[in-house]
Amino acid sequence: MNTDMPLPKYHQVYLVLREQLHEGKFSQGVPGELALMQQFSVARVTVRRALAQLAQEGLISREPGRGTRALLSQSNPISHGVADKTHKARLTGLLENLVSMGLRTSVKVLSVERIHAPQDVTFSLQLKKDELVQKAQRVRYTKEGPLSHITTWVPESIASGFGSKELEHKPILLLIEETGVKVGRAQQNISAKLADASIAQHLDIAVGSALLSVNRLIYDEDDKPIQWLHGLYRPDRYEYQMQLSRVGSIDAKVWVSKELSANFH
Repeated sequence: MNTDMPLPKYHQVYLVLREQLHEGKFSQGVPGELALMQQFSVARVTVRRALAQLAQEGLISREPGRGTRALLSQSNPISHGVADKTHKARLTGLLENLVSMGLRTSVKVLSVERIHAPQDVTFSLQLKKDELVQKAQRVRYTKEGPLSHITTWVPESIASGFGSKELEHKPILLLIEETGVKVGRAQQNISAKLADASIAQHLDIAVGSALLSVNRLIYDEDDKPIQWLHGLYRPDRYEYQMQLSRVGSIDAKVWVSKELSANFH
């Protein structure tokens, strides 16, 4: 656990588990006390306090002899319908920035597999019932160490021409465009997340550390979804900047973004 955080250990465990519950990770059952003790390297009393708080909030059910089960299974897909323009990032500038990051950092491919996508990804990518996707997990590094953990889902019809070897040497957007697909726009959400045990290990941080969480849905020029991305970034090595300007009449001026940029250390 992160001993520098001004939070009790049980509350750090509670926060991580609550996020995982909202992501639907425990649809097959919440890990037992012993497994959680090992995952977080904490005592049983710490785990029990965290689980008790989750149960009190109605997020889990604990029954003797039957274990602990999730009462909440909620994902947060990026909708593919007509959305407010303020939630859409045009790829003019952003695409170049993302590709530049890919060319200036190194990457380790953790896994590449052909699977049926989870329900939220299927919805976001507008996939047909039996359509497969390529799921790839990677860790990106700067010279200081790990920067981000990235998971991407790309329809198999697009990703069939590249795999682990290509993903280690080229940004995935370049690989997609090499297949003949023309990248159009992106829609993304940025929030915060706490690192669980697996992510903490890959990014060389303590469990419970704060991360920047990015969900990005990329479309082609025909406005068809072509990639769903979930990225977790170390805030000490990555920052997301927006240049803003005010537009509108004097009595109704609003801030709009002129450019998006991502800087890393």
